[in-house]
Amino acid sequence: MSGPLALEPDDAGDDALSLRLAEERTVALRTVPDEAASSGTRKDHPAEDDRAPARRDGDDHTLALRTAGGPARSSPAPDGGHARNGGASAPRATDDRTLALRTVNSRRVPSWARDERRADALTVALRRADDPAKSPRTSNEHTLALWLPRHGQREAVDRLAADLADRAGAAVHPYEIAALLESEGLTGEAVREQYGHKNLFSLAAAVYDRVPRSFPEPASPPDPWRPDHVRCLLRGLLFALPGLAHLLTARLWQSGGGLTALVVAGLVSWAWGQALGHRAYLRLASGRREAGRTLLAGAPVGAVLATAAGALTGVPGPGAALFTAGQSVYLACAGVLLVLARERLLLAALAPLVAGAVTLPWWEPGPVLRAGLPLLSLLAVLVAAGWVLRGTLAAAPAPNAVRPRPVLSLPYGLFGLAAGVLVLVQGRWEPYAVIVLTVSMGPAEWLLYRYRGLSVAALRATSTLRGFRLRSAGILALCLLAYLAPLLPAALLTGAEPLPLLLLAAALWTALLLQAFGTAWVPAAVCVAAAAAAGALALFRPPPDPALLSLCCGSAAVLLTGWALHTLGRPSAHA
Repeated sequence: MSGPLALEPDDAGDDALSLRLAEERTVALRTVPDEAASSGTRKDHPAEDDRAPARRDGDDHTLALRTAGGPARSSPAPDGGHARNGGASAPRATDDRTLALRTVNSRRVPSWARDERRADALTVALRRADDPAKSPRTSNEHTLALWLPRHGQREAVDRLAADLADRAGAAVHPYEIAALLESEGLTGEAVREQYGHKNLFSLAAAVYDRVPRSFPEPASPPDPWRPDHVRCLLRGLLFALPGLAHLLTARLWQSGGGLTALVVAGLVSWAWGQALGHRAYLRLASGRREAGRTLLAGAPVGAVLATAAGALTGVPGPGAALFTAGQSVYLACAGVLLVLARERLLLAALAPLVAGAVTLPWWEPGPVLRAGLPLLSLLAVLVAAGWVLRGTLAAAPAPNAVRPRPVLSLPYGLFGLAAGVLVLVQGRWEPYAVIVLTVSMGPAEWLLYRYRGLSVAALRATSTLRGFRLRSAGILALCLLAYLAPLLPAALLTGAEPLPLLLLAAALWTALLLQAFGTAWVPAAVCVAAAAAAGALALFRPPPDPALLSLCCGSAAVLLTGWALHTLGRPSAHA
């Protein structure tokens, strides 16, 4: 054995020490009273008495070292005498691991140990207790240096462990703390002088034992789906504000075929706008210039198709034809601004229309203002859309941009048509319910973002598939209830039947949720089937029947909710 070995006082007393070996075996080191070492029957062992002074002179002390599991103290020898070597019992099968440690005076300290001795160092000789007593210089004895840490050094280690508790608590091995201490600039001399340890690794092990293990949760990453609250609120208002134009211009287009032309043109604009918006968003992933080119090519076509569809319904009057064309142009331009996230610009363009509609309860603007204010807003929206498209086309083209197939946007267009039919059937006997539903599209979009953010958080918080499915179902129920809850008092306030409105809103929101995750054909097919059934009932049964609409919308809502639970309950949908 070689090198210094640090010992610390045991809790049992000052003369009991605990020694930890490299292989993590703890042994007990206890002093043996001098009388136990020197007593015995000199008559029985005259040779030993002659040799005793040679072994213990000056500062020599005999210590007994035994492994945990050896005898606790010395026992008399079988022959009635005392064992040699410091009172240790004669070697037997049960205590063959007992060793004897005795100190040696300075004359017997090897040269390598003299260099490292300090005031708190204790140099001892180690030999087997069952070996015959020999001279301290015999070959079976080995000298090693032991030192006891000073009281101040133990306090220094305690202070160091307290200072590093936050950073050392998560360590899983003392080597990590050793690296931390080394990064703090702790030198070997400081380790020995200040902390009483032979090297950095010994000090790291002491700190590791003192600091309790703690593994704090990592900081939550930012929500990638955090919604823009102001933007969602503006979008809800912008969906409803164009309806003020009907209040201002109703006297100009109310004729035999005017209402039918407006409805048909609106349905075509909704379907085309949904498909064009989806395709523009796909192109926006490549670049704003590509999305701008898609909108520039598709928006005018949608306005022309909607105007032509309105004209084909009959022979509306001049006012109705102009209003139908204006409605189609506005919906096309508004779709451009909404896709490119220019809601504030669209709101500013609608300011003349809003100002004219607000004054209607107290002031009659006259035919000129009734037609001029909506026309002014239409021109402002048209100019704003052109200006925004011009800016997007000035951007640099994206390299290797991929043009998606048009068929990918087809289910979104079908959903827009089906949603328009369902809202139209609802509005036949509950016009104010349509206004409530339109305004709620802003909060509906906000809840779509919240669902995605909460689902990502649930994916991080769960470790089993079943646990994630339960969390996902709870998040879906929470968001759906949060969307439907405000609609109930709004329906009662407007005098509308609550059940059809709530079921229609549930079906539309669940369909939008599935579309947000790329599942388009299932919600499109379900909504088209519900719209076909509701439209057929409305045509063949002219008196409105809320129960039939509730049946159609309720069936669609149940199917879409079940499909959402099945599809969105898989972790891969949120990865």
